[in-house]
Amino acid sequence: MNIKQFRYSADNLGYLIYGKRSAMAIDGGAAGDILDFVEANNLELHYVTNTHSHMDHTTGNAALLKGSGASFLEYGKLIEDGSVEIEGEIIKVYPTPGHTDDCIVFYLDNTLISGDTLFIGKVGRCFTGDHKRFLESVKLIMEFPEDTEIYPGHDYVEEYLDFVRMFEPDNPDVDPVHKSYDPNHVRSTLEQEFRIDPFLRFNDKKIISILESRNLPCSTESERWESLLSIM
Repeated sequence: MNIKQFRYSADNLGYLIYGKRSAMAIDGGAAGDILDFVEANNLELHYVTNTHSHMDHTTGNAALLKGSGASFLEYGKLIEDGSVEIEGEIIKVYPTPGHTDDCIVFYLDNTLISGDTLFIGKVGRCFTGDHKRFLESVKLIMEFPEDTEIYPGHDYVEEYLDFVRMFEPDNPDVDPVHKSYDPNHVRSTLEQEFRIDPFLRFNDKKIISILESRNLPCSTESERWESLLSIM
């Protein structure tokens, strides 16, 4: 399977997963570009779906469905099945509630399309208010192999790396990550996030020390997670 990233609006990122003949669009706001790519490469768009139901991620659905013979994959059906098959390849689907109740991520070929659950340098905002479930979703992602490539739902890289610099000024890994940033191909790895993202390091002694210095609760994992979310 191949993955192509499409940028649209100011910072949204959508994706096309495709093989030799078939394709699936995820968060296809760049509908025109996606349909042009599908046609130019003699592909058939089979499915259209989203990482979650926020309007900036669903805005391309109608145009994609109208411009192709694709079927829309509903959230509930995706969760029930747990996977999507394209040309014999299995794309795993995992629920990751927290940012929204209906957040999901897609995993294939050691690649995670993470939507607004995990960005580069930060996690998404917890609009549900359910911090416990959001922590469980993040911990699920942390169980993937460290060389997993992360493809997020937005390009917030510069803003979020500035946040990491503010929060942990002496982190030596931030500048190399910034230098490798390519706005035409926004990606990270889980291993990289374990080095820079404080929201994946809630049990790290360095992060605990920073929380202590800010007089924030940090005695338990839950307290540390709550404290990190409070400074987003």
